[in-house]
Amino acid sequence: MQPSLSPRTSLARSTLLKMGARIALVIFLATLFSYLHILHTLRAQALVQLEQHVRERIQREQVLFVLAEDNHAVLKKALEEKILALREEDPNPRFDRLFVYLPDGTVRSRAEGFDGKRMAGLFTPRGVAMNDDLRRRILAAHEVLNQYGPAFHTRFADTFVVLPEGAMVIYFPNGPTYCLNASATESIISQEFFPLSLPANNPARRTAWSGVYQDPSNGKWLTTVSTPLDMDGRHVATIGHDFSPNDFLGRTVTDRLPGAYNLLIRDDGQLLAHPELKLERTTGAYHIQSDAEQPDVWSTQLDAAQRRVHLRAIFAKVKQSKPGQLVHQLPAQGEYIAAARLEGPGWNFVTVLPEGVVSEPAFQAARYVLLAGVLSLLLELAIMYWVLQQQISRPLRVFTRATDQVKAGDFKVELDTARGDELGQLAGAFQLMTDEVHRREDALRKANEELEHRVEERTRELKEVHSQLMQTARQAGMAEVATNVLHNVGNVLNSVYTSAHVAKERLADLKLESVSRVTGMLQEHQADLNTFLIQDKRGRILMPFLSQLGQNLLDERREIMSLLADVGRYTEHIGDIVKLQQDYARAPRLHEPVLLEELVEDALRINSAALSRHQVRVERSLESVPSVLTDKHKVLMILINLISNAKYALDAAPAEQRLMRVRLSLPTVDRVRIEVSDNGMGIAPELRTRIFQYGFTTRKEGHGFGLHSCALAAQELEGSLKAHSEGLGQGASFTLELPCVPVQEEEHSLPGVARR
Repeated sequence: MQPSLSPRTSLARSTLLKMGARIALVIFLATLFSYLHILHTLRAQALVQLEQHVRERIQREQVLFVLAEDNHAVLKKALEEKILALREEDPNPRFDRLFVYLPDGTVRSRAEGFDGKRMAGLFTPRGVAMNDDLRRRILAAHEVLNQYGPAFHTRFADTFVVLPEGAMVIYFPNGPTYCLNASATESIISQEFFPLSLPANNPARRTAWSGVYQDPSNGKWLTTVSTPLDMDGRHVATIGHDFSPNDFLGRTVTDRLPGAYNLLIRDDGQLLAHPELKLERTTGAYHIQSDAEQPDVWSTQLDAAQRRVHLRAIFAKVKQSKPGQLVHQLPAQGEYIAAARLEGPGWNFVTVLPEGVVSEPAFQAARYVLLAGVLSLLLELAIMYWVLQQQISRPLRVFTRATDQVKAGDFKVELDTARGDELGQLAGAFQLMTDEVHRREDALRKANEELEHRVEERTRELKEVHSQLMQTARQAGMAEVATNVLHNVGNVLNSVYTSAHVAKERLADLKLESVSRVTGMLQEHQADLNTFLIQDKRGRILMPFLSQLGQNLLDERREIMSLLADVGRYTEHIGDIVKLQQDYARAPRLHEPVLLEELVEDALRINSAALSRHQVRVERSLESVPSVLTDKHKVLMILINLISNAKYALDAAPAEQRLMRVRLSLPTVDRVRIEVSDNGMGIAPELRTRIFQYGFTTRKEGHGFGLHSCALAAQELEGSLKAHSEGLGQGASFTLELPCVPVQEEEHSLPGVARR
């Protein structure tokens, strides 16, 4: 009997709804009570931890900045004492020993004896006027940096002294050639750090820190600390350190409280560190207060306006902080922040803690209640498991056995279709499906047998087609190898055919039938031959006729012999062409003496028929090059390919403009150059890097391995093959360069070299 289409009851649904409602109610009430009970207590603890974290980070991170200012105090005192000590000394002798005036207008350390990794160097750009006072200050700075620079290098990238006139003395082991290679027009005093030391910008004459900027020489981000030195009421020098804050910026982002993130903001609003700030992507800086267009320095595509509002709210809280107040709340953003200022550079270290992270410990505590709920769930699941075993799993096992029967090919299955739930409906559907599968399997078996038969026929046909294609490919390969020879032989055979045809016509025109008639007349009058030759009218003209006939036969014989001689010469020329191809088709030998002029002519001769057929005019420019040792076979192969390619490239040009140039030259004593150029179709710029790749071709009938094999052969000869073209329609040139090893030199060094 057919089961009902819709079940009367749903056992699984009713069971799951009842059990799920009980478990959800218990877990919700227990978790909510625990969360509300613990939340307020843990929030206070989190804020205390936030404040303590910021205080400890400030104390730890500002050590290096304090150290830099202490270093400058030492350097300032030492430099002042050294300048005073040199006031009465003539600086010129020692200055000239250490430094040199260069033609580009700069003054630099002398290259001889200068070691930028161990000593300070001088760079003075073009246009700086030297006097004794400036020289003394340069010498004083040089001595002080040589004394203190190595000690400071352990913590700072470099130590330098910049003089207001524009000269710089720097100890920079990481850039030992900076002073020698700096541009003659480079201005040190125009960089950001130097104006900070001028009296107008720094009336208190204190140590000043620049913003973070990117070093154009190596792309690293730097900040510069500078301290002015005044003597006798005059600014005489600026002492500086370049400090790479990358480690500090990295620690700012990575070393953080769980769930929080750190910021580093300069007093003027420049954002120095942020988890999504990627300084390596740009040379600019992001300023929080600026309304101008900002550089794209973010790793995510968040809304720019929303991010700007958020950062400005944080910066405003930092600027409004009262002394001793570290922790602030941002209700609009749902965050807590703790901020403290680093002494020295004017940087503000900020830790942002989302309010959701503050409440996380409450969730942690509530997990214990959740565990109880899970245990309750497990108990309910155990009960549910027993119910499902009785109501669902046992009937499903019956279905499984029925499925195995069907899989084994037994379609006579018996299922309980009398149940009124989903399983009863499934049993009826399964019974119907079994009958349908049985019917379709029989149909499929018949179709499969027919398909196998058709596949066998198609396979046999494909094998035959494959065999034909392989035979065609082999014939095509042999035809391509023989093309050049057949072109030349074909042209010569035309001449052979013409000469033979003319000789045949000459033989056909010989008046041999006249000789037969004369012979017949003489035999007829053999008895009275004398009388016939003297008295008979026909006899009297017979002797002049024979004389003229003999002369004609001699002339015709000379013409026929000349034609046959032409046939012989043409046949011998065919043999030369074939012999030339056979000589070069032999297996390659070791390097042998080669006259490249003859080799170029051989390549042109092999292509001569094709060049004539394509109406290509060839210009030769062949210098006299000494005989060199090389692989004659490989060089000829390359030249034939280049000439053939140039011939095809000229098909796009009008016949009267087709020109190929072949040049042989000796650019250097150890290199020889062969260039094949044309004024044909040219090479597109995007194809210039691909033309030597295997399988690449622009010809419809090309195979794509000619230039590839030529490039490999050039490399094997320790040479190179290069292509150049100005673009489509501009022609192209291919240049083959080979080592020019004279025969005598190579014979001494390689006694086993093969010779012709």
